[in-house]
Amino acid sequence: MTLLQADALFDGRQWRTDAALPVDVATRAAWVVSGIANLHSHAFQRAMAGLTERQQSDADSFWTWREWMYRFAATLSPDDVHAIARQLYIEMLEAGFTSVCEFHYLHHDIDGRPYARPSAMAEAILAAAQSVGLRLTLLPVLYQHGGFDGRPLSERQQRFGHGADAFVRLVDDLRRGSSAMPGVRVGVAFHSLRAVTLPTMREVLAALDEPGMPVHLHIAEQQAEVADGLATHGRRPVQLLLDELPVDARWTLVHATHLDEAEVHGIAARGATVAICPTTEANLGDGLFPLRAFLAAGGRYGIGSDSHVSVSPVEELRWLEYGQRLVEQKRSRALLGPGSNAEAMLRAVAASAAASTGQAVGALDASSAVDALVLDAEAPAMVGATREDVLDRWVFCGNRPLLRDVFVAGRRVVAEGRHAQRESAAAAYAATLRRLLSA
Repeated sequence: MTLLQADALFDGRQWRTDAALPVDVATRAAWVVSGIANLHSHAFQRAMAGLTERQQSDADSFWTWREWMYRFAATLSPDDVHAIARQLYIEMLEAGFTSVCEFHYLHHDIDGRPYARPSAMAEAILAAAQSVGLRLTLLPVLYQHGGFDGRPLSERQQRFGHGADAFVRLVDDLRRGSSAMPGVRVGVAFHSLRAVTLPTMREVLAALDEPGMPVHLHIAEQQAEVADGLATHGRRPVQLLLDELPVDARWTLVHATHLDEAEVHGIAARGATVAICPTTEANLGDGLFPLRAFLAAGGRYGIGSDSHVSVSPVEELRWLEYGQRLVEQKRSRALLGPGSNAEAMLRAVAASAAASTGQAVGALDASSAVDALVLDAEAPAMVGATREDVLDRWVFCGNRPLLRDVFVAGRRVVAEGRHAQRESAAAAYAATLRRLLSA
């Protein structure tokens, strides 16, 4: 048997000594860590990174950014999305993300009508992930309304919309089409409570439910959303969701930034995961998740790179901790007792990965796939590392990549920090972006 032999392995729960994992290339490593799940991604938005940072007015917010995003999304074809996703997914692998939950709502042609193959956009994403070896949980998104008041989608949102029956057919088709693809799971996403009514959500869940099916949705990302929920339903969005739907461990609530105490305890009690996306939430000015209160309630969380202004699990984890430090003016906020900050956060994201992705990922054990990261023990930041500090060095020691090899399902997809398709994917991405920006 070919083995990845680790002097020390952090398996997502605990440290193990002299561990061996079955892989395709025999490797000896000082430090090995379980791969990280990216719980929230809009792949096409990677091509927007850095293009929305000029001030339009003193009132710039998520809502003004969204208008720019709509304009950009209106230009994309399936070939464009494939080139962008392929580049992004290689960046994810080289950074240490070994699986991604793709929250996919860019469904239709530029005029808002379905493609001849309604799944054309989703198939472009599937092809990109399969070609580079990234594990994918594809989450087709139901998007029907422009607000809590049930207003129709705007002209710019027509590419996103589905009737309930058409959406169920899309998910069924994608499940059949991807059934033989390794490392792929198809789940269900609702864009938000602004965009889908509760009765429709119940209808779709009843039609598509299967064991372990992951269910994701955006919720309580902005204060305006909370205010609109209160005005329309008399309840805050998270409380409304918990009151009306069978939220459980299969559910991932994306952002959930603005919570009151009852909602913090309600999410934790149901066992749902919150997908926190610190770099995007900071970039959009959304706010900070109440991490300490959620940890005290026993809540479960993971991380996502969302709009991909950054594609790095290290940066997401670092800013998850740093945001709390800035608010509370104290250090070591991501754990409730003594220990390593990075180890606590890595243990948390490993614990949420399987339920959110619907795949056997997260902790490395006999029942899981071998999604593993080999840290670069020769890097200057790792000189003299010990088990007590090596994970903190990886997360907090700056921005130089500290990964040597990456394995997904036991296959090495990154060697010496580089993916084999790095150059070809970058060339295709560059050609795509030049054309889009010159149009």
